[in-house]
Amino acid sequence: MADRFGLVLTGGGARAAYQVGALRAVAEILPAGFFPFQVVAGISAGAINGLVVAGSAHDLRHGVEALRQTWVSLTPDRIFRTGALKLASIGTRWLRDLSGGGLLGGNSINYLLDSAPLRELLSERLPFARMRRHLRSGKLKGIAVSATSYATGAGVSWYEGAPEIQPWTRSDRSGLRARLTLDHVMASSAIPVFFPPVRVGEGFYGDGCVRMVYPMSPAIHLGAQRILAISVRHPRAEPGSSSLPPGSPLPMSQIAGVLLNAVFLDSLDTDLDRLERVNRTLAYVPSERIAARELDLRPIPVLALRPSEDLGKLASDEYHRFPAMLRYLLKGIGVTASSGLDLLSYLAFEPVYVERVMQLGYADTMARKDEVEDFFRDEPNRRIKSAG
Repeated sequence: MADRFGLVLTGGGARAAYQVGALRAVAEILPAGFFPFQVVAGISAGAINGLVVAGSAHDLRHGVEALRQTWVSLTPDRIFRTGALKLASIGTRWLRDLSGGGLLGGNSINYLLDSAPLRELLSERLPFARMRRHLRSGKLKGIAVSATSYATGAGVSWYEGAPEIQPWTRSDRSGLRARLTLDHVMASSAIPVFFPPVRVGEGFYGDGCVRMVYPMSPAIHLGAQRILAISVRHPRAEPGSSSLPPGSPLPMSQIAGVLLNAVFLDSLDTDLDRLERVNRTLAYVPSERIAARELDLRPIPVLALRPSEDLGKLASDEYHRFPAMLRYLLKGIGVTASSGLDLLSYLAFEPVYVERVMQLGYADTMARKDEVEDFFRDEPNRRIKSAG
């Protein structure tokens, strides 16, 4: 019986373009017409990419190419409102709330950027109907989109899938069956402070990366037996030295960049370490005990794809391409053409940066072509071997 493959895509704002390049390479490496992912689990921008992939179960190459075309057409004003009046209005409301202590009245504000353009774009591009057809046909077993509850602080994974998939509850996360909508995706990708919280049902939700410390967990609950995970984190082996002049204060942009990195980049690697430890431990357990399901654990092979270069540093020349008012506001927290690059990279929805990141994802994955082929050519899966 063929293994059930899962695809796990985490967040990272504009950095998630790396996933598109990697998926394009995977689609070229696999035989034409072959779609391996019966389970797709996405978080934040990875939820957007994941839904498009799930809607492409009939033709992965065509779906990834459509996704690539969407990404290369992006500009900041297609993700958030960049008009001077709108940005100035948001900035004024923040200033009023912070300086007035709530005494000046009016509605308080909890975001920096209005993501209404992103909602409009996704309403046109997300293939919910095709995804459900693939679920009904059996090409897909399940798809999950994860977010963070602002009421409980816990992670929640909404999923659609086969009837036998049961909801799950852990101390800090849960899985709930739901009919996935645009609101679920917007909630999953609502970067805290930058984008407004999204109401789903009776609660408000934000970016799933905040609390999804085990991003592969939803895919496992949906039945994945092998997982391809695409990270947007380039490991920094050595602590970087400060480029600031002696005595200069640390800019807010650098602090914000570190916080965003902690939210978006660390959880997948932590989860990979945990899963690899479980796999090594299970290697000492007799296979017949695992086959008999005597344990509540099973080995799950994982192939992780990650950038060979720092995606933050790739954004070094993007600052001057941002709208003037946005540059003005970012400069107020220390973002310049040479500082705050990690923060800048999350918002760099510019064709030049996106294309550069996608090309890196494609090149990195093609450089591991043999590993990708071997991963999908596992012994139980004879389809790849015979098709190759």
